[in-house]
Amino acid sequence: MRAASISRKTRETEITVSVDLDGTGAAEISTGVGFFDHMLEQLARHSLIDISVAAKGDLHIDQHHTVEDTGIALGQALRQALGERAGIARYADALLPMDETLTRAAIDVSGRPFLVFKTEFPRAKIGEFDTELVREFFQAFVMNAGLTVHIETLYGVNAHHIAESCFKALARALRLAIEVDPRQKGAIPSTKGSLAG
Repeated sequence: MRAASISRKTRETEITVSVDLDGTGAAEISTGVGFFDHMLEQLARHSLIDISVAAKGDLHIDQHHTVEDTGIALGQALRQALGERAGIARYADALLPMDETLTRAAIDVSGRPFLVFKTEFPRAKIGEFDTELVREFFQAFVMNAGLTVHIETLYGVNAHHIAESCFKALARALRLAIEVDPRQKGAIPSTKGSLAG
């Protein structure tokens, strides 16, 4: 079963995350940051990964620690659930339209973490959520999951749509990349024989 749970506790946050890579996209998300909860629900729904997140953070300071540390824990859980990454498709991409916005995401479940994030927001906040935290989440998630991810918003006007299209594009690409490919017959999709990084 490709599933894992991670608990992370620091002076700034306390987070428990569970993932099931072969789920239905069910989400139980509670971070205390409403817009971020909505984005994680989109990530679960469109990747078909069941995701549970319970996070308590120092929101009296700001949302940064909660968002970043959730990315760390979620990335660690994904990495653990993937195991040796045997039999997966490994590479995938998605082009995601959301009204006036178009975002593309490409992913390599490589074991070598790297993020390219080419997205600009027309304003600094979506409600109470700092838009710069979108990149902070992806950076933490990618580094701890061991993924190479490129996200680029080709165009867009509405900040909410831009952020949501990034999460949805990543979700769709992730769904395809981690799917078990029957033609792989359980082999690790690398000429090196390892995707450990």
